[in-house]
Amino acid sequence: MLRLYNHPLLILCIFFTLWGSCGCKSAYTETNTNSTLTIVAVGDIMMGTIYPVDILPPDDGKGIFKAIQGEFKDGDIVFGNLEGSLCDEGKPVKCKVPLSKNCFEFVMPTRYAGHLKEAGFSVLNIANNHILDAGFEGAESTITTLRNAGIQVTGGERIANLARHGKKIAIPGFSYKASPYACTILDIPGAQEIISRLKKDHDIVIVSFHGGAEGKHALHIPKGDETFLEENRGSVIKFARAVIDAGADMVIGHGPHVLRAMEVYKGKLIAYSLGNFLTYALFNLKGPNSLSVILRVRIDAATGSFLDGTLVPVHLVNGGIPEPDPTGACAGAPRQRGDS
Repeated sequence: MLRLYNHPLLILCIFFTLWGSCGCKSAYTETNTNSTLTIVAVGDIMMGTIYPVDILPPDDGKGIFKAIQGEFKDGDIVFGNLEGSLCDEGKPVKCKVPLSKNCFEFVMPTRYAGHLKEAGFSVLNIANNHILDAGFEGAESTITTLRNAGIQVTGGERIANLARHGKKIAIPGFSYKASPYACTILDIPGAQEIISRLKKDHDIVIVSFHGGAEGKHALHIPKGDETFLEENRGSVIKFARAVIDAGADMVIGHGPHVLRAMEVYKGKLIAYSLGNFLTYALFNLKGPNSLSVILRVRIDAATGSFLDGTLVPVHLVNGGIPEPDPTGACAGAPRQRGDS
């Protein structure tokens, strides 16, 4: 086994078990189960599309999470970012040319909510740039479909509320693209106000955000605002630290489609991007875009402080299906980023 150490902006995980997991620990490890919360989080999920033609996984997606869903067991919260809508009837309105190389619309069949439920997800983020791919009809269909499957959604006016081990937990969703389904990361004082208000009524607040540039050139996190496709994608370091200053206990980022650094800030964990997790057929999966992780974190149920955790290496194969990566290729990635 190799040793782990903490950097001011990232956790360098170089602690490998025989299973290829990367273990990250703080000074607090001697705790009992009832005094901790286990958060399992993954990045971007897009299970194919039915528009303009069906581009769906083999066997209608049955078993697409099978290879890795064992890692979701025992999670008090299992979280992911859903890219696109779950809608059978809505017609995409965003792209002038369907299947364009410069514009992407993802519309998944509502029956695929069953795959998410079977995998074990309890909360899915919809605060992103794809929730309106099938218009407001598609967004509302997504919310209703997930709730009917027993999965909570977070984004904008919809805040996931859970009770675990006697603790009230809120998970608000933010994005660089504001809508009724996403609070904006560009208004940091406004975001802090939301977190402060939630913290008054909840023991734990976990923030989900969609922000930052995309692709292999976005591995490194700049200190200031990021621009991509002529859009301001926010200053993710400033945003994440600010919401912790306002009372958040953990921050989970997504959107760049690559793994980014993590840091422990004032005792609270920030994961700036968990990369692609299951993105079938329509995503670029070259190089770092195909490397992913399953983040398993324990936090103190009383204080929200980071206790310890593991990163389970994953790679995307067969068009974007996640499988365990015994090579641990993702572990070298933190060295490429986060030293701004």
